[in-house]
Amino acid sequence: RVECQILSTLHRENRLAKRFPIGKESLIQSWMQDDVKTWHRTHYRPDNVLLYVVGDLDPKDVERTIEDKFGHLTAERQGSQIKLIELKKDASDLADAVVAGTMKQAQSWHYPPVRHDFCVGEGVKDVLDAAEDAGRLIRKDVSVDDTTDEDDGEEKKISVYDNYDIHLQQPYDLDDKVNFLKTAELSPGKMIRPHIFKHELLQNFSFHLFAKRPVEPIDDMASFRRSLARRICLAALQIRLNVGGRSDDPAFTFVEFNQLDSAREGCAVCSLDMTAEPNRWYEAVTTSISEIRKLGLHGVTPGEMERYASALLTDAEQLAAQGDMISHSDQLAYLMETVANGHTFMSPEQSYAVTEQALSTLTLEEVDAAAAELCSHITGLKDGEATSTGVVVAVACTPKSVSDPALEVDDDKLCAAIREACAIDVEPVEDVVVPQTLVTDDELAKAMEDHPPKWEEGQFSDGTPNTPADRITRPFTLRRLGNGICVGIAQNAAESQRGHLRLVAPGGRDAEKRLGFKSGALAVGARAMQEGGSFGRFSREQVELFAVDHLIMVEINCNEEALTMDFVFPTTNVGNTGYGDEKQLGITGTESVLQIVREILVEFNWEEDALNRSKQSYRTAHESLGKSLEGKSTEMIMEAVASGDERFLSIDVDTVNAVTLDDAKNAVMSQLMPSDIELSLSGDFVVNDVLDMILQYLGTVPADANSEYKVEGKETTSNDFSGVPALQLPGKHLDLELEDSDPRAVAYVAGAAPNAWGFLADGSTVAQRVGDADKRASDYDKQRRAHPLFANAALSLVSEIANRRLFSTVRERKQLTYDANFSLTGFERMNGGWFLVTVTASKEKAQAALEACKETLEAMQTSNPISPDNLESAKRVVLNRHEGELRTSQYWATMMSGIQEESVPLKGPLSVTDFHAVIESMTTRDLQLTLDCMGLDEVELYTAIGKTVQPEGLVDDGIVKASPMAGVGRGGALKG
Repeated sequence: RVECQILSTLHRENRLAKRFPIGKESLIQSWMQDDVKTWHRTHYRPDNVLLYVVGDLDPKDVERTIEDKFGHLTAERQGSQIKLIELKKDASDLADAVVAGTMKQAQSWHYPPVRHDFCVGEGVKDVLDAAEDAGRLIRKDVSVDDTTDEDDGEEKKISVYDNYDIHLQQPYDLDDKVNFLKTAELSPGKMIRPHIFKHELLQNFSFHLFAKRPVEPIDDMASFRRSLARRICLAALQIRLNVGGRSDDPAFTFVEFNQLDSAREGCAVCSLDMTAEPNRWYEAVTTSISEIRKLGLHGVTPGEMERYASALLTDAEQLAAQGDMISHSDQLAYLMETVANGHTFMSPEQSYAVTEQALSTLTLEEVDAAAAELCSHITGLKDGEATSTGVVVAVACTPKSVSDPALEVDDDKLCAAIREACAIDVEPVEDVVVPQTLVTDDELAKAMEDHPPKWEEGQFSDGTPNTPADRITRPFTLRRLGNGICVGIAQNAAESQRGHLRLVAPGGRDAEKRLGFKSGALAVGARAMQEGGSFGRFSREQVELFAVDHLIMVEINCNEEALTMDFVFPTTNVGNTGYGDEKQLGITGTESVLQIVREILVEFNWEEDALNRSKQSYRTAHESLGKSLEGKSTEMIMEAVASGDERFLSIDVDTVNAVTLDDAKNAVMSQLMPSDIELSLSGDFVVNDVLDMILQYLGTVPADANSEYKVEGKETTSNDFSGVPALQLPGKHLDLELEDSDPRAVAYVAGAAPNAWGFLADGSTVAQRVGDADKRASDYDKQRRAHPLFANAALSLVSEIANRRLFSTVRERKQLTYDANFSLTGFERMNGGWFLVTVTASKEKAQAALEACKETLEAMQTSNPISPDNLESAKRVVLNRHEGELRTSQYWATMMSGIQEESVPLKGPLSVTDFHAVIESMTTRDLQLTLDCMGLDEVELYTAIGKTVQPEGLVDDGIVKASPMAGVGRGGALKG
């Protein structure tokens, strides 16, 4: 709904603003076959189609095939199939009329046939006028013999687009009226289009400021240099905003400034997207606009210029290194976007060469000029500043009611806040001294001397013999450091010059309960660590910019059973300065990320402001959950199956508020003792080099690091996990109603299931139960089922088959829903878990959809058991998915996580090396017996239906809502 409001305001001058719904239900119900066929034949014509082909193909063969398969299709033939006589003339005129006087005519056939109110500098010609002056307008006239002209009797030219209403501006029966918003004048000549959207389900205030500009084709070195300069400006501003968002008391909770070319909309959109607490909206608007004005008026610093130019070059180098390994789908998307916007298509190698050439001579003055142009629509709003022509679009989305009426937002207040923000004088930013390294050579040498590191054998619980401490093994190398840290390394050249590191500390929210920590302390603490980042003598800002310089992304999470830290990084030298022969190399991204991991373990500074941001994030998430039909319904059924166990539920506001900095610090650091940590690392690197770095940076972490946080009297080990609560029988049905203007429903079916490795809540295993049930099993079957991966593989196949059955039954055959999904909680350390079927439907069909899901699950056990065809199809999907994901370093890191953990006893090297063999060996008998291990009987099922109820006085407009197409692929609040 927010996205629809944003786009309808942004494109208010054209019909992109009205093309969100699927349609009115009354109209959809009344359509006949001729209506649909006429629409298709009118618009989906060969002369209105663009065909792209990417692959390992001979172009001449492709051209011949296209001619053979599509050559017989003509616009005339399509038009001859139109049944409605009165539309035939319009259809025949479409190919000419569709482009007239629009962006499609002026710039690109790929653009929609719309006009835009562009926000450009004074003296800049309208894009249509400029195209006409340059002779680039596509304008086809047709001859009509008009002998009735008494003046000269000559043949006249009549433009077909005069007759064809391609903009759909003429009134039609049952057509919605377009409500044009008012345009306010902040000061003489400075125009803004404000719009306020209020809704009872909105939790936060969000602000969106837009300027539409023509897409600048990148087709020569000058335009390419300008595009690089813009990217440097955008990167600099985004980091400034991010750093400001992590200040002691940030005004906003999220902010993004970007400018992207949108072929779907036929324009470039410069956007500021920001969210804040409703009671701080004015401060948030003022702060964000001030930062943009600061960039526009003062440009970037020399340090920022060097930092982000280096990052752009590293990005181009990494893309070039991938070469032919870029997927066809990614190449196709890039080709389509490039061609659609009129840019020159370049291979990754060409792009890298041109990027290096352009950056080597790009000046600070050019970047500052790009900054001024990017921000001109905002800097120009101040009295006395040069004004952009066109309209600036401002959208604010806010809760319907706020605690203090004085804090309510309306058009006038929003315009006043923007005007006042633009009047504030801003000073240029100062460069921050960013460290080249977090650990100096002297500090590392002393650590090596004080705590001499060593490698030890890798140890496993799945029956695999210990791996050597001094030898590289395939497909991964698994060892332990002398201080107890488990290490797994896999080389993956498929993602060139990229790596992924995952640090896992078993415990999670289960540890809160087992070790007696305050509820929510680990989860809130993990988020506080993500929000913080100060190490030892380095400030948070210095560490954040160190990560930016070295292109490192960090994500820290706490789930039910583990604290997890994920790092994505380049494996090459980064933070470089200079170009060509004068280039000075920084340390590698791999070394940088290992330095960060070391500092987290031994030098992390806990900060009160980071905790406050963490708590605000959790409060917002919980309050938003209560206003989401899907979120609230899922929480309701999870609370029922988990018997209210808080480990599996959202953390409420009171619980979050009760967590102190000491609570968070003690809980998180108690999980970061070296003997409890497993490190998994995969990437495009030399394994021996990385092993040496790990030995130096992590092998020198004292074995008793963080031991002061160990909970006294709790001598449990990391593998002493509690199981999920036993399911209370019989099951029950739950109903939920949530007030919302959109009529919709969601239904659930849930029940008991094993964890990812086949352990059930009572401690028994799938393998044991299958063996007990199949008394006539052969020795071969017993041997297969004894494999540690057996249950995991069986559950993967069962899940795939269940999803296919639900799709074919509930959606295709019974047509009750668009989507039905079967999922498993998939815990690895806790015994037991649940399955959950989620189905979305209309309110009228929700109960029928729920019953259809139950029938599908029952049929899999009884009347329609798993067939050989089902099994073979599922095997193909699971194996193909596995093969595809093996190309990503993240997947390798995920597979290695837990291999050396005692808390995941069946996960070992065999779970990777024997994956194909175990999947291929599965039989339908295996899967049927695995199904019997789940709580699929009627008495064991928990079901729920959540429905919206319309607020009093609301009039249903009959529109069937759908996600809008415009704006797809743009950043910020329009990400979808």
